[in-house]
Amino acid sequence: MTVKLYAMTCGWLTMKMKNFVPGEDGELRIPVPCYLIDHPKGRAVFDSGLHRSIQHDPAKRMGERLSKAFKVEYKAGEDIAARLATLDIDIADIKYLINSHLHFDHAGGNEHVPNAQMVIQRREWQAAQDPDLAHANGFHQQDIDHGHDVNQVDGEHDLFGDGSVVCLPTYGHTPGHQSLKVKLESGDVVLTGDACYLRRTMEELVLPAIFHDRDQMMQSLLSLRRLRDAGARIFYGLDPDFWATVPQAPAQVG
Repeated sequence: MTVKLYAMTCGWLTMKMKNFVPGEDGELRIPVPCYLIDHPKGRAVFDSGLHRSIQHDPAKRMGERLSKAFKVEYKAGEDIAARLATLDIDIADIKYLINSHLHFDHAGGNEHVPNAQMVIQRREWQAAQDPDLAHANGFHQQDIDHGHDVNQVDGEHDLFGDGSVVCLPTYGHTPGHQSLKVKLESGDVVLTGDACYLRRTMEELVLPAIFHDRDQMMQSLLSLRRLRDAGARIFYGLDPDFWATVPQAPAQVG
C-alpha cells in the first residue's frame, strides 16, 4: 500500500530570532508548511496554513498584535487550495484535515478545506472552546470552527487503520499539539509541526520563548528525538535551512 507525501510552502513569516532561540539577536524568515498525504483510502492534509484574506489585508485578519509581531509574505497562488491545484487536486475532495494545533499559521486555512473531517487532539479542541485557555494560547475562533465534522482524538491515532499515517501526541507548545508520522517506502517521516521549530531545537534541546507547558514540550521533544534515533526522518516545523532541502509539490517527498 503506497503512501505519497507532498510538501507545500504556503507563505513566509519573519519574526525575531529570540522567539526561536532565547537570547539571540536578529530575525528569522520561516516557511509556512502544509503537507498532502495521498493514501489509497483517501487524501489528507496536515495543517492548512494562513487564511487567504491575509494576502490582501494582514492587519484586518490577524489583528494589531500579530501583524506587528510577524512580517508576512503571502501572495495569490500560495494558499493551500492553489498549492493542491498544482497536483490537479480539488481541495473539496480532501477527506481529512489534520491540524497539528490551532494557531493562525497552522489552522488559518481551515475554512478553505470545506468537506474534510477535522482530526484534532481532544485537549486542543477543548482548550479552544474555553475562552480563558483560548486567549492564553492565542487561539481565534475565526481560524478554527467552520462547521467541520470534528474527530477529537486522544493520544496516538491511526488515521487509516494500517499504521501508515499516525497522529502522535506532542503536547507542550499548545495544550494538545500533535505531530504526524507517515510511513513511506523509503522509511518513516515525522512532521513535527511546532513541537520542534528548528534542527537546533532538537540538537541543543533549546525550547522557544513561547509555550504552553515547558515540561510537556521538553518531553515531546525527547520523544521526537527517540524517533529520530530509531531511524525516522524528522521534518522540523519552521527551519528555513532544512526546508530548502525538501522537494516541493508537485515533486514528491521521497
